[in-house]
Amino acid sequence: MDLDLKSRTAVVTGASIGIGRAIAKGLAMEGVRVVAVARRKDLLDTLVQEVQAAGGAPVIPVAQDIMQPDAAKNLVATAVIALGHVDILVNNAGGSRPLPVDAPDSDWDEAIALNFTSYRKIAHALLPQMIERRWGRIINITGKSEPEGLNAAFAAKAAVHAWAKGLSREIGQHGITVNCIPPGRIMSEQIRRNYPEDYRKHFAEEEIPVRYWGEPEDLAALVVFLASPVARYITGTVIPVDGGLRRYQF
Repeated sequence: MDLDLKSRTAVVTGASIGIGRAIAKGLAMEGVRVVAVARRKDLLDTLVQEVQAAGGAPVIPVAQDIMQPDAAKNLVATAVIALGHVDILVNNAGGSRPLPVDAPDSDWDEAIALNFTSYRKIAHALLPQMIERRWGRIINITGKSEPEGLNAAFAAKAAVHAWAKGLSREIGQHGITVNCIPPGRIMSEQIRRNYPEDYRKHFAEEEIPVRYWGEPEDLAALVVFLASPVARYITGTVIPVDGGLRRYQF
């Protein structure tokens, strides 16, 4: 299938490792010029080299902490200068925040700012030029809706789902789609650090219908499709990529 992405441009946050890196590479290999955003410049530089060696479209590394004041405004300005305009936004930067019941407000504020507010600010900063061009894709990498305990990131990601649904209804008329992808058990630096191999094997056999943990490329494939003109009639959705892990029906 020709996804008709060769003339497009994208911003991908959290692009230095794991899911974000796979997304940035997947888009670039389809001909999308990508601004890859993360804090670790050395990892972004290796991504640039890897994509270039594979014959992908240019990847422009931007080392930036999206939690800094005016980060959204500065990132959008940098991206527009580098790309001319931005067609596709992939909000991926975030982090899990398990919290005790008596956690201070500052911990909650930090988690909400990272996992929800940064997504909203970057998207809304990019919207005017998407509306002007009457085309855009906003794709949010979120999280599961079955928390085992208190985790501020789960609350923030639920807020992303609600915000994205509302936004999709406001801007669909402008040719802009908004979708969310909650990952299942996707292999990453953090997963390998926190879960030993024997646990991962047992969990896959007992809980994941396909019987294995996913790779970042499994999720990136859906992002690339949703970013394309082919997916023009898909918006306001939450589409898990989890090997069937979730037990609810929709």
